[in-house]
Amino acid sequence: MNAETRNNSQGKGRDTAKPKTDTAKLPHLATLAEYAVDTWQRGILYADVIRQRGNQYQAHLAERVPNVLNFLSEVVMSGKDLPRPVNYWLVRIVPPHDKPADHMKRPFVVIDPRAGHGPGIGGFKVDSEIGVIIDAGHPCYFIGFLPDPIEGQTIEDVMQAEAAFLERIIELHPCPEGKPAVIGNCQAGWQILMTASIRPELFGPIIVAGAPLSYWAGWRGRDPMRYTAGLLGGSWLTAMSSDMGAGRFDGAWLVQNFENLNPANTLWNKQHHLYANVDTEAPRYLDFEKYWGGYVYLNDVEMQYIVDNLFIGNRLATAELHTSDGVRIDLRNIRSPIVVFCSYGDNITPPPQALGWITDLYGDDEDVLTHDQTIIYATHESVGHLGIFVSGAVSRKEHHKFTTNIDLIDVLPAGIYRATITEPAQRNVVAPINNFELSIEPTNVASAREIVQPDPESDRRFNAVAQLSKINLGLYRQFLQPWVRHTFTPQAAQWLQAMHPLRVSYEWWSDHNPLAPQIAEAAIKVREQRVTIDEDNPFLQMQRIVSKAITQTLDQWRDMRDSGYERAFEWIYDSPWMRILAGQTGSDEPARAVPCTSVDHDTLVQQKLAKLRAELAEGGAVEAGIRALIYIHRFCSSIDERRANLMLELHQPDCHRGFDMASFRHTVRRQANIMRLDEVAAIVTLPQLLARDNPARIREIAYAIERTRDFAPLSAAEESGLSQMLKVFEVAADSPALRLP
Repeated sequence: MNAETRNNSQGKGRDTAKPKTDTAKLPHLATLAEYAVDTWQRGILYADVIRQRGNQYQAHLAERVPNVLNFLSEVVMSGKDLPRPVNYWLVRIVPPHDKPADHMKRPFVVIDPRAGHGPGIGGFKVDSEIGVIIDAGHPCYFIGFLPDPIEGQTIEDVMQAEAAFLERIIELHPCPEGKPAVIGNCQAGWQILMTASIRPELFGPIIVAGAPLSYWAGWRGRDPMRYTAGLLGGSWLTAMSSDMGAGRFDGAWLVQNFENLNPANTLWNKQHHLYANVDTEAPRYLDFEKYWGGYVYLNDVEMQYIVDNLFIGNRLATAELHTSDGVRIDLRNIRSPIVVFCSYGDNITPPPQALGWITDLYGDDEDVLTHDQTIIYATHESVGHLGIFVSGAVSRKEHHKFTTNIDLIDVLPAGIYRATITEPAQRNVVAPINNFELSIEPTNVASAREIVQPDPESDRRFNAVAQLSKINLGLYRQFLQPWVRHTFTPQAAQWLQAMHPLRVSYEWWSDHNPLAPQIAEAAIKVREQRVTIDEDNPFLQMQRIVSKAITQTLDQWRDMRDSGYERAFEWIYDSPWMRILAGQTGSDEPARAVPCTSVDHDTLVQQKLAKLRAELAEGGAVEAGIRALIYIHRFCSSIDERRANLMLELHQPDCHRGFDMASFRHTVRRQANIMRLDEVAAIVTLPQLLARDNPARIREIAYAIERTRDFAPLSAAEESGLSQMLKVFEVAADSPALRLP
């Protein structure tokens, strides 16, 4: 064999072996090439979305009234025109032509939190609190704010402005259905409750979503944010931050605190989710970032009031706050039903902080009843803080049911209730909208205490924090504040605010960057040539595994950090030296102030009880029908919306005289109190009430009562009560001799 033949033979041998090797490797090389191209394309598109975010941020700041409200609106009042001017304003939401507002219905007012971000999140999208209100046909108003506060503006000034806005709404809507229903999100929740405590006559039902009210409360091993002030030595740092801002506190620091709670989401998940889903995620991401980057300011006196009296002092939940003219801010003065909506997935306002004020203010159920207060709480299992008032799923479920059943909520008798929203058990009945039912279960202070889990030792530590904060704030004001204020001029403060890390993260990459045009042009070409990668690509699967590992690592670091915070806090404030410094002289000393009651409270209660006894035999067929329904369902574990609406139907025959919700609410609550006071006497006197009406009216109400069987099977006790009541009504209708003149 010659050399050429040998070479050819060897070449053929190599050629026949090579395809086998390449066949094994080519699929991996192909998938790697696909992943590499996909990664490059995603990187370009991601960079372009971040560029758009920067442009959007700058355009948002340039707006005269920056907000993310997604509904047409018109200004009704400006807080700048009030005797004590503020940077708040009242607008009317203009409903779409296909969803006109019914002006015979009570108006709703939505108030967004001024806690670092700008306004509009309550109407951020169609599936929102405002969207639900419009769908239900109610007139809707929104209270927002400007980025910069009026010089000298205080929390009390804002309260007075909110009261003025409500007065204007009531003037525009002399609605027979009742006073405006108010929704306060997060910080707006506690602020609107403070307003309602000094001006209770302005409010219909109040819904507070994710609103912290008891700031010392929390579960051990969770809720680390409440330890921050103690670890920093109190509120002196707040005062210094305001001084460095030339009299303004930068809300970006509040947002920074929020982001620090979940480093996995802040440092990785949010951006990776955009990168991994860049083909579809950009619009949602940019919409949210418009809100998230809209930072606002508070006056130094506003922020100091919030931190000293609420976050550290916890004085709202113990009725220790007073207005400048001496009026005590006591949540027990509120006469409107209060709906508290919170979530176990909320790390900003966990359920103990949302519900702890109940156990702070009320010793037992009788205390709630004697203050004539109605409190309904609802908990969500998993949604986060923003989701409570932003999530579309929550709006379509919880907020929808609260809104469409606002009249039911308004007429509930005094007491504590738990609201649950479930799918109907009976499929053979007409289900409510969205196939959900609102059920309200009477409960008690003990049930709220089970959630809050008050801890006297924990309260003692936070009490020490409050005392130490006063000392450190005094030292700061005496020795450091003059130097800080002299150093940080308005120009220096403006530069410092512009250099905040959160603002820089938006500013650094936009069309002002010289590289931005190239990225924008490349993104256009990528979108034209974009080919998505297969979901089963092994390198894509590896990317997801790595992403999950990064998230788990950051979560573990967060848990270790939070556990360290808690241990350090307990070690510091369990120290006997710290307790001596805080003035805690003995273990038998109360850990927190006990809310006091008015000196004439007991006298007023006895007067109300005497008046109820005198009203046992007062009223007519409507009062008798309401009393009968309460009697029938006295052993029922819950009040669902269908049965409760029967009470409303009892009043409908009087519609030609005008339906007065305030009068009807008073009637229902009075009859419930009479039944609580003396159930036997209340039933015995039913014939006297019925004797004041004609037989046709009595039979009409009896028929409405009998319809309670249509909704669900009655228990034996309910069936017995219904038969008993129908017999009473039948005798009254068939006995003209018993008619009263």
